[in-house]
Amino acid sequence: MRPKISVLLPTYNEAENIEKCISGVSKTFNGLEYEIIVIDDNSPDKTWSVVENLKDQNPKVKLIRRMTEKGLSSAIITGMSAAEGENFLVMDSDLQHDESVLPQMLKSLEEGADVAVGTRYANGGSTGKWNFIRKFLSVTANAFTKFLLPIRISDPMSGFFAIKREVFFKYGYKINPIGFKILLEILGRAEKGLNIAEVPFYFRTRLHGETKINNSIARSFLMTVLDLRFGKWISSTFLLYSLVGISGVIVNLLGFILFENLGVKDLETGIGILPIFPSSVFFGIELSIISNFILNNYFTFYETRYEKWAAIRGFIIFSGVSALGIFVQLGIFQLLFYKILPRLGMSQNFELRLLCDLVAISIAMFTNYFLNSNLTWVDRVKKRP
Repeated sequence: MRPKISVLLPTYNEAENIEKCISGVSKTFNGLEYEIIVIDDNSPDKTWSVVENLKDQNPKVKLIRRMTEKGLSSAIITGMSAAEGENFLVMDSDLQHDESVLPQMLKSLEEGADVAVGTRYANGGSTGKWNFIRKFLSVTANAFTKFLLPIRISDPMSGFFAIKREVFFKYGYKINPIGFKILLEILGRAEKGLNIAEVPFYFRTRLHGETKINNSIARSFLMTVLDLRFGKWISSTFLLYSLVGISGVIVNLLGFILFENLGVKDLETGIGILPIFPSSVFFGIELSIISNFILNNYFTFYETRYEKWAAIRGFIIFSGVSALGIFVQLGIFQLLFYKILPRLGMSQNFELRLLCDLVAISIAMFTNYFLNSNLTWVDRVKKRP
């Protein structure tokens, strides 16, 4: 006979919290058939060892220690795949999720809900003692998600939820295991008509250990939302790279405008293929190369980024493979502004210089994307797991 409940606790460096978390869950479900599955990613602080000892005291506790795999979403999928319960309840093991609302989540499933979501933003829920910046980022992420995806709940970013076994196995094969917001994956890939209940809870303050929030989390979130919205047609990595490219266009144009207003003059080179060197165009290009490398290295390719002194080598490679893009932009600008416009009898004013540069930037951006995505980071992607 299956247990009624499988509580899934993904862990990484939670040795100081896991015993109290398991104790709280056990007291909450005392008298019911349940199991607690801890999925640990081989924590350096030996969280897995603490759980091994707890298993001897409580036979309902099970441990899955993953030696090579990493990541929150994949850990939860691993746990659900091994769970025996009729219902799965997912919560953090850092004591910030309130275990006292677990019975209400279970009740919601029994009353017909497919998924019960712990919410911090409706019906009395609270973010607790979050500072302004964290509240702002959370609200912004929720708003961004609701804008791009047809998910109409108050807290789609919640990591505290319950789901029926059959619902998970119906949609689980569609889930991208890379990321940290598995609820968002489930809701985003499920068919319309999924019955969702919301259960308010107070988000408690972490007392021990360190938060897992970092730049990689922000990137993972953006990749997840883009993939859910546009993944049927185009790669989310390409979209993220394109966003960086668009920011580079803005930097490029701002640099161009800045140096134009500073009165930096074009140089006569005497070289046949480049008789006139448009200085303001060049400075705009160089500023965009710097900004694009920083954003791509620490955002688009965060997991395979160049670090410390290696970043200099990465920038040199990035600049080298972008050189063709520079010549493409300069060449297109020269062709449009100094060849085509005069033949059309159009005056060579600032507005037309700006338009010609914008066209040249757009063409060069595609060239740079191809070269940098296939040369600059490709070896590092292959070397890292």
